[in-house]
Amino acid sequence: MQLSGQLTGDLVFLSELQILDLSYNRGLTGSLPGDIGQLSRLTNLILLGCSLSGRIPDSIGLLQQLVSLSLNSNRFSGPVPASIGNLTNLFWLDLTDNRLTGSIPVSSGDTPGLDLLVNTRHFHFGMNQLSGTIPPSLFSSDLNVIHVIFDNNNLTGNIPSTLGLVTTLEALRLDRNSLDGDLPANLNNLTNVHELVLSNNNLSGPLPDLTSMSNLIYVDLSNNSFAATEVPEWFSTLQALTTLMMERTGLVGQIPAEFFGIPQLQTVLLQHNRLNGTLDIGSSYSRQMQLIDLQNNSIRSFTVDSEYNFTLMGAGNPFCQDTQVTLPYCNNQQELGSSYSTPVFCTPRRCTSTQTSSPNCRCAYPYTGTLRFLVPSVSAFGNANYFINLQLHILQRLVNLTLPVESISLSDVNMNSDGYLNMHLAIFPAEQDHFNRTGVFSLGLVFSNQIYKPPTEYGPYYFIANSYTEFGGNDNKSRIGIIIGAVVGGIVLLLLLVGAGGYAFYQKKKAEKAKQQANPFGSWDTQGTGGDVPQLKGARFFTFQELQKCTNNFSETNNIGSGGYGKVYKGTLVDGQIIAIKRSQKGSMQGIREFKNEIELLTRVHHKNLVKLIGFCFDQEEQILVYEFISNGTLMDSLSGKSGIQLDWMRRLMVTLGSARGLQYLHELADPPIIHRDIKSNNILLDEHLVAKVTDFGLSKLFGDSKKGYVSTQVKGTMGYLDPEYFMTNQLTEKSDIYSFGVVMLEMATARRPIQQGTYIVKVVKEKIGRTRHLYNLTEIMDPVLLSSETMLVGFEKFVDLALKCVEDVRANRPTMGEVVKEIENIVLLAGMNPNADSASVSQSYEGASGDTFGDLYANYALSR
Repeated sequence: MQLSGQLTGDLVFLSELQILDLSYNRGLTGSLPGDIGQLSRLTNLILLGCSLSGRIPDSIGLLQQLVSLSLNSNRFSGPVPASIGNLTNLFWLDLTDNRLTGSIPVSSGDTPGLDLLVNTRHFHFGMNQLSGTIPPSLFSSDLNVIHVIFDNNNLTGNIPSTLGLVTTLEALRLDRNSLDGDLPANLNNLTNVHELVLSNNNLSGPLPDLTSMSNLIYVDLSNNSFAATEVPEWFSTLQALTTLMMERTGLVGQIPAEFFGIPQLQTVLLQHNRLNGTLDIGSSYSRQMQLIDLQNNSIRSFTVDSEYNFTLMGAGNPFCQDTQVTLPYCNNQQELGSSYSTPVFCTPRRCTSTQTSSPNCRCAYPYTGTLRFLVPSVSAFGNANYFINLQLHILQRLVNLTLPVESISLSDVNMNSDGYLNMHLAIFPAEQDHFNRTGVFSLGLVFSNQIYKPPTEYGPYYFIANSYTEFGGNDNKSRIGIIIGAVVGGIVLLLLLVGAGGYAFYQKKKAEKAKQQANPFGSWDTQGTGGDVPQLKGARFFTFQELQKCTNNFSETNNIGSGGYGKVYKGTLVDGQIIAIKRSQKGSMQGIREFKNEIELLTRVHHKNLVKLIGFCFDQEEQILVYEFISNGTLMDSLSGKSGIQLDWMRRLMVTLGSARGLQYLHELADPPIIHRDIKSNNILLDEHLVAKVTDFGLSKLFGDSKKGYVSTQVKGTMGYLDPEYFMTNQLTEKSDIYSFGVVMLEMATARRPIQQGTYIVKVVKEKIGRTRHLYNLTEIMDPVLLSSETMLVGFEKFVDLALKCVEDVRANRPTMGEVVKEIENIVLLAGMNPNADSASVSQSYEGASGDTFGDLYANYALSR
């Protein structure tokens, strides 16, 4: 917003302040107020991309509620405050790109330190001037950090062996320091690490054994002083590898031919070593390959497919010196940067000097800035498809957040001298040529607060926005007209409000009187078993006579299902709306708590992937719930063939994604969060466009702010879907829903019920799976509909991997619902579909699949306990 000046000490009087985000204002200078610790309710302190300087005050350690602390890309100096170690709720800690000095603070006696931040997931301290050794006590098995980033500092000494205890670690950057000595022998314990960057140090001793680090995607050990070492066996065992950079690492010997066949391999930089023998690239190299740089080695001969389509650099090897023919790969070459920019499929328009032509060839003022990825596993030489997918990913997320965005472009992709992947991002407005202040403000929040999460291969990032000045033009006359119009309009509106206020007050009193006269819960719970009167928000109250009329007196011809709770009927309201009516057994108070629970929950949650409660009836001792009518049955009906709908692979992916989004809403967006507690294929409904809708909230639990991280409660749910940890401990968490959802995913792949003929689907899949075989060796137990379909089962293996992560026995090892949604979206993208497309466009309508044909949707929906 182009703010300038200094932060005033008066900030501390905002005693209720929870979020302070002043990012991307380069005009903000000076220091942080020394008494900022008085903002005791602060949860997010985000000041990135400003020009703040001075010391970070020690009082910051008083912000006990702080979850996110981002002070990166400023000019802060002095030491890292040891008091940060008191911030036990901190999740995100980013001090990257400042001028911080001194050692890494760890606890000693009564003095706190970073080692106490056992719940913090991100340690981002790159591009500072930190010195001294890395304290061994910084790391322990209690630490849950996933990103340790201390690159571009002045650290010295050994890498402590305690680092090998942090098994949660996923990304490690210690490059561009002055670290020395041997690498710790237990580095191989870090089996979850995707990115390992230790380049440009003085590390010595033998190359580390990385055999067990099977998840490694990006490895850079370049420019160290390792002892001369034969090419290690782990070169060919890291099947997830995309980038290997080992320039000047003392490598000796011959590269095995199978190494170049690693499926996702893109970039290989092995120049300035002593590699020798014959280089056999052949024709079986990875089809993702972009660059192989082997300059200045001792390779005597090599073979490669004559029509290879990647960049090959071989100058300075005997096989180039001995030839009489000048070959392109024998020329002295510099490493190539990426020339990627967003493709345009129309004729760019000629715009004014201050405007830019968008990818859709419209002139506009885009919101621009630099995306900087701190630990990317995609190199700047990577396949253009990676950047196209990233571009689509960003656009979809912004549109999902209902931001006024039409298109985006990426350009100037490069790996800078600090080892960060940079790219220019331009976001173009929808329907007009500029963003207003609200649009700019909202876009800034999305990136500064890490609301946008990039695909896994790009790792953590931060965004530096450029100043945005076009808020609808600079015409002063226009602004004066707007101001005058706003004042006149405000006066008129005020007069209208005064008149309307009196009328509204009268109507409110009248409505309150009517409500008192017709309280639908006036006789609530005469038996004392259902708790307090339900607290509802906006649900419609139906009389028993209304529901009798719309179901033809609950005739059997309208009966579409039954269960232990009662019967379900199809009905039609006087306005023509078709509804589903779940009626408890007449005169019975069975399930009164479930009845109350469901109407309370469904009146406070609203999402397209959750079934909508229209109203209820608590009249004449009846307990009746009224829902929107969903026409295409339950997911179980479709998988079993009962509904007559055959779901191919693409539709199953979209149904899975929709269900996951509904659950994500309950876990992460509902306030307080809700645990469903009975996720199963019978509680996922499919509408006329096969949009999935999660239903049946009778057993759901409000999670609230449980300090324990769980709710102790009696075990309820459906056998086969129950979380084993919940079953054994009575401790319910949102991870219990994750387990149940994983079982549903396995149902999607196999069309088998969770427990069938005495066998448990989770156990069967785990025993059958063979990760190196076609379709993971699961064809014997897969749904024949999938195997007989002409649709390619793109992403099937990733789908199964995700399902198995969800059904891990230990809940801490399961992903969150947000992570599940993200992974399914990636699979949908991999399958060539837009995860945000209207389901009607993804799924062609089925002939005869009307509400009448599949009207037994609610047959298995009625509560059965």
